[in-house]
Amino acid sequence: MAHAASDERQPGIGQGLTVIAAGFLPILAIVTLFPAVPAIIDHFSANPNAGWMVPAMVSAPGLAIALLAPFAGILVDRFGRRKLLLISTFFYAFLGAIPFLLNDLNLMYASRVVLGVTEAAILTTLNTLIGDYWDDVPRRRWLALQGSAGPLLASGMIFGAGYLTALRWNGVFLIYLVAFPIFVAMLVFMFEPRNDATLRQRLAIGAAPATTRFPWKTTVEIGAVTLFTAFLYYVFIVNGGMAFREVGIQSSEDLGRITAIPSLFIIAGAGVFWLTGRLSSGAQLAIVLALLGLGLATIGRAPNWQVMVAGLAVQQTGAGMAIPTLLAWAQSKLPFEHRGRGMGVWTACFFFGQFLSPLLVSLIRTATVTMQGAFLCAGIIGGIGALVAIVGAVRRAASHPLTAEV
Repeated sequence: MAHAASDERQPGIGQGLTVIAAGFLPILAIVTLFPAVPAIIDHFSANPNAGWMVPAMVSAPGLAIALLAPFAGILVDRFGRRKLLLISTFFYAFLGAIPFLLNDLNLMYASRVVLGVTEAAILTTLNTLIGDYWDDVPRRRWLALQGSAGPLLASGMIFGAGYLTALRWNGVFLIYLVAFPIFVAMLVFMFEPRNDATLRQRLAIGAAPATTRFPWKTTVEIGAVTLFTAFLYYVFIVNGGMAFREVGIQSSEDLGRITAIPSLFIIAGAGVFWLTGRLSSGAQLAIVLALLGLGLATIGRAPNWQVMVAGLAVQQTGAGMAIPTLLAWAQSKLPFEHRGRGMGVWTACFFFGQFLSPLLVSLIRTATVTMQGAFLCAGIIGGIGALVAIVGAVRRAASHPLTAEV
């Protein structure tokens, strides 16, 4: 990346730490709420739709991100990086916390959908700024730090979410106020880059026209696999609290405490991704689906909370491996000149999976009667997906023995 003139402000530790903290905000929108789902459902027990609306409310921001992801770059170009980041973060804090003041499930759901609009802007702006601020090597370093810090922050927030929910049924929404100090850090450290060389390269401005047709078949495959994996990825995040309730964990405070440690296994998943780097993307995808499926099935069959915690550790390992595996696989299949639009489809499908997952789990639960039954079914589906991925990996390895890549 060509840097700006020597008198232009250069990024450093302040910008890097702010990016790490801000990058955690979209995660915060969903992972911290699962300990509160049972308490919120109890509060709205008179509403016959609460059983599916509350889990859907947790994942509602994903719908807005899914709809906006392919077009979010237009907002960045129109309003500028820093300005859009500041505006979206401020309203993220406000919209995230506002359900604490509400007692209407429909209004709470609506506020969560609008929250997703700010998340889409935050994600797009941060990803653009990371490319603008740093060259390849420092960029990888900050992304690695972000990947390691995110699960630690999530585990701590889950722990705190349990205590806030114990104080009040909707107390968990106060945790979104953490965005205000991050907003202040943005005011101090984040700056608008003047050099647009990286953005021009990314958008191929001034470059030769694309020499290949857009890979629709490959993009549809990427979208389908990403949507399927995202469905499994969010099963526990949204519905885990209800599964633990079926083995006797009624208190949100207890739930936050006993799930904080196994939630850290998401870091182990990132390590498994690194250790299996010599395998094909298809083989890694099979491992992801196998871990997710085994973890969910174990939760579904658990006779007590101790076994359920063990299943959660396995599921979280798969979850930690899922996103980098999906990204690496998708990027390897997309040519450079079409990668931007292709990854826009990837983002849309992943977050649409976040929105769709609780609705599908609710349907499965209706058929199986219990939430554990729904988890078991989801685990079996994951196992079937793993088998399909293994068969695909073996077939492609056999047909391309010198470049066995799936």
